[in-house]
Amino acid sequence: MALTTRRRALTTLGAALAVAVVLPGSQARAVGGHRGRQPLLRAHAHNDYEHTHPLFDALGHRFGSVEADIFLVGDQLLIGHTVDDLDPSRTLESLYLDPLAAIVKANHGSVYRGWRRPLQLLIDIKTEGSSTYLELDRHLRRYPNLFTTYVHGRVVPGAVTNVISGDRAARTPMEAQTVRRAFYDGRLTDLGTSAPASFVPLISDNWTLNFTWLGEGNFPEAERQKLRGIIQEAHANGQKVRFWATPDAAGPARDALWSELFAAGVDYFNTDDLAGLEVFLDAHPAS
Repeated sequence: MALTTRRRALTTLGAALAVAVVLPGSQARAVGGHRGRQPLLRAHAHNDYEHTHPLFDALGHRFGSVEADIFLVGDQLLIGHTVDDLDPSRTLESLYLDPLAAIVKANHGSVYRGWRRPLQLLIDIKTEGSSTYLELDRHLRRYPNLFTTYVHGRVVPGAVTNVISGDRAARTPMEAQTVRRAFYDGRLTDLGTSAPASFVPLISDNWTLNFTWLGEGNFPEAERQKLRGIIQEAHANGQKVRFWATPDAAGPARDALWSELFAAGVDYFNTDDLAGLEVFLDAHPAS
């Protein structure tokens, strides 16, 4: 399909999505709140591309953040968890950027109709970070006015905020830019450093490398205080917090850990279980 024809088709799709996200074989869900409910801005779809309908399943469950792993192959950014998963038809554009552009156009500037808070697109670089980021930057430039942008010291909000994770070599070319369409996913080692929230708006880390508790029994008080201290310090710096490798099998342990994360004020809950997290956050006020 020619690029112009493809974009026309996606614009038509976006117009339909302004009314509902229609997922083959599943219930239609409104973009802007399923059955009138608010988007779940703290819900993060880990490895989103592994769901039956990448992006759309997460939007159907009202998620505020989705994760896409990219590999640089030639000048293409292919989506997958490992090299063996790659398919030339599954690109960052086809699964995420083109559909998001169409949805935002149809919804007059936002992913969720009536909500100006941006959707977070966490882009996890799986190939060498510097070269992959530079190619990614060229791809992002093809979508004017879609992304939150850093412009000469000022952050200009957009409908989608790109945050770059994965290979840490991406940091060098990103820091050199005076205009960026993406931001950097920090680690706990970045907390309290000179890196500003305008460059590192998100602090992410592996739960199991920082905490021993996995939801069974009582949360050790020292670990509870450590968790709350991390989140308080990040928030004081204008940064958000996400942990990966938290328990994700449905059951009391996951519920207990999610409840502690909620009480501590974590900004993103990391999950592969879209429906499970939707139920949990709906049961908690101000989620």
